[in-house]
Amino acid sequence: MIDLHTHSTASDGTDSPARLVEVAALAGIKTLAITDHDTTSGWAEAAESAGRFQIGLVRGAEISAIARTTGWGTGVHLLAYLYDPTHPDLVAETERTRDDRTSRARRMVALLGEDYPITWDDLLAQTQAGTTIGRPHIADALVAAGVVRDRDEAFATMLRTGTRYYVGHYAPDAVATVKAVRAAGGVPVFAHPGADARGRVVPDSTIEELAAAGLAGLEVDHRDHTPDTRRRLREIAQSLDLLVTGSSDFHGSGKRNLIGENTTVPEVLEAIVEQGTLEVLR
Repeated sequence: MIDLHTHSTASDGTDSPARLVEVAALAGIKTLAITDHDTTSGWAEAAESAGRFQIGLVRGAEISAIARTTGWGTGVHLLAYLYDPTHPDLVAETERTRDDRTSRARRMVALLGEDYPITWDDLLAQTQAGTTIGRPHIADALVAAGVVRDRDEAFATMLRTGTRYYVGHYAPDAVATVKAVRAAGGVPVFAHPGADARGRVVPDSTIEELAAAGLAGLEVDHRDHTPDTRRRLREIAQSLDLLVTGSSDFHGSGKRNLIGENTTVPEVLEAIVEQGTLEVLR
């Protein structure tokens, strides 16, 4: 039971890093990756909890990026595993992304506040110190205000791309990000690359370009992938000699995803560890 994609309150999950590890251990997970958005702030707490519950911990992050190879910008998420968290280039980019996420959230809350009873203080009440702020926290504030029932309703209505409340945010170039993760000694895996229900996805040619830049694998087994999409992604991974992972993308009560609902085989984890700079904490 290896789950390589989960989130805590360090970004948009609802469990603290310590509680995330506990939930994983109770579910029978033997090795867990903590991959909060654009931050490593949950690593230390998760590591302490991993020792207490005797579970392997893969330290990572989910890094926001933009693929520009198609003539337009398409958002992609890269899971970066076992990298040096002090690497200056990667630190600079993730800090810039987090700062712009906060500015973007302020603008979105201001727009929403023109029509709904929501303020910036309402959003902050849904976060903790150091949290990477994102749309899920706006959704939580809307739920608390009684505007929507849950995050899903918020994202299906006022928070979706294209509404008058939606504001984009900065993200680095995807090819450059893959190279930066490798330069930091990490292992980059493309998260949910075929999740077209979330919006536009990149064409196969972009995956080929990312692979040429050092992409290590594709997250194939994911709740947002249909059986046909999984088959297609497996074929792409095989043709490009990429690793295939499976993960839950667990967010606590923030999403319906269940921890361990998709998993990665031990041989793939071993390959990731061989390529990474950090060790799995046990």
